[in-house]
Amino acid sequence: MSATAKRALWATIAAAVVCVAIGLYIGLYLVNVPGSVAAVQTSSGPHLYLATVPAAALNDPHPTWVSYYGVNATSSDWRHNTTFVVPANTLVHVTIYQYDTATGLRNNFLSQPAGTVGPVDFNGTPMSVVDPASPGHTFAIPQIGLSVPLPGAPANAKNLCANAPCSLSEAHVAVTFTFRTPAKGLYRWQCFVPCAAGFIDGNGGPMQTVGYMGGFIKVI
Repeated sequence: MSATAKRALWATIAAAVVCVAIGLYIGLYLVNVPGSVAAVQTSSGPHLYLATVPAAALNDPHPTWVSYYGVNATSSDWRHNTTFVVPANTLVHVTIYQYDTATGLRNNFLSQPAGTVGPVDFNGTPMSVVDPASPGHTFAIPQIGLSVPLPGAPANAKNLCANAPCSLSEAHVAVTFTFRTPAKGLYRWQCFVPCAAGFIDGNGGPMQTVGYMGGFIKVI
């Protein structure tokens, strides 16, 4: 084979590889839209029910990773999605069932809820600040100034949940709050407790992966 023919062959192979890569990108990232969980309509308005767990379901690709889930009011219907759909310019009520234990905050500023409308209740008790050592996670939407600490379930409880799904009969803290949604758009939400055990500084793995400790608020 002549040198010219070899160059043409390698150019054809390179072009084929690029085409395959583009096809995979389109198929895996542009067409494959991740699932979402929508706030449900209640007598008091839209209500979003979420849960945090010390480890994802045993059949998850990462069963040891901490994670958020979308759930229902009774914590009986679990969906592993972290894109949450809410209406625009509306007061949305949120309940988060926190099944994980405490990790503690690195920034004590986050121990004070911010950006909510009205008080934040922890197991039915309104509190304006929590012990910085008590949160296991936070729920924050930085673009709108929302940040809520999620105190951990008692570490000495005998009925701790190990992996999702969890039930309300297992140890947890129910955190409830209300916030006003912004205009239509896509907003990033994130946990700011470095809770990724086994990763450097607790900031890898689930902390940087959409579908675990971060995701999006889709305001429609």
